[in-house]
Amino acid sequence: MAVHAHPDDESSKGAATLARYAAEGAEVLVVTCTGGERGDVLNPALDHPRVRADLPAIRRREMAAAAEVLGVRQRFLGFTDSGLQGEGEPLPPDCFARAPMDHAAAELRAVMEEFMPHVVITYDPSGGYPHPDHVQTHRVALAAFEATAAGPWRPHKLYYQAAFAKRWFETLHEAMTDRGLESEMGAVLDDWPEWAPALEVTSRVECADYFPIRDRAFRAHATQAADDNPFFAHPRDLERAVWPTEDYVLARSRVAVALPETDLFAGIA
Repeated sequence: MAVHAHPDDESSKGAATLARYAAEGAEVLVVTCTGGERGDVLNPALDHPRVRADLPAIRRREMAAAAEVLGVRQRFLGFTDSGLQGEGEPLPPDCFARAPMDHAAAELRAVMEEFMPHVVITYDPSGGYPHPDHVQTHRVALAAFEATAAGPWRPHKLYYQAAFAKRWFETLHEAMTDRGLESEMGAVLDDWPEWAPALEVTSRVECADYFPIRDRAFRAHATQAADDNPFFAHPRDLERAVWPTEDYVLARSRVAVALPETDLFAGIA
């Protein structure tokens, strides 16, 4: 089970891992905490009033299309997108980031006990980036995982995404410049945010064969994935050569493990 904040997060963070495990026969469920209702339209070709007026329904259709590409099941948890506020702006009163923790965690725990996942994936305490819904997703997923200790089903392991770590940007930037290619990642590294954690990766999943599926899933979120989106800025053959894994941090385990891992199901009978 992968717990994400908005539609498209599942396709830009860990999607090749999900596609690999689904292709190998695992049941995979993506839980999307919000509908992305207050998100922006990041594809200029679709940024017009008709799309913005119908954005909640469009993002649900995009999510369904992406899930089909990945070969996974998907469920909305039912909370409303908080939006991304400017400095000093308050959160909307009806948003996910304001949801009482007991209620939100109970909703996710109920899904866990119905689906009975062996492994749960979500964000680290920073949220992966400081969007209030991402930080809240971390809190809710952790609380729900901990609450299952006394329930009828106990997931065995909880992982944090380590997507887009600084070393990932550095490695791809160096590989591109070594090949004489223009790299947009130098600017990212020059302005690396102070809030970004330096996560200690414990688990690397080989999934380069599934990068094309990942890319198709992200393109299914057409309101978010313009052709010039930075997600597509580096050559895929280069990425497969220098960074063929998606990476995770083992945050909780109820089974014995031997680190580092190459399989999120390692140690689970």
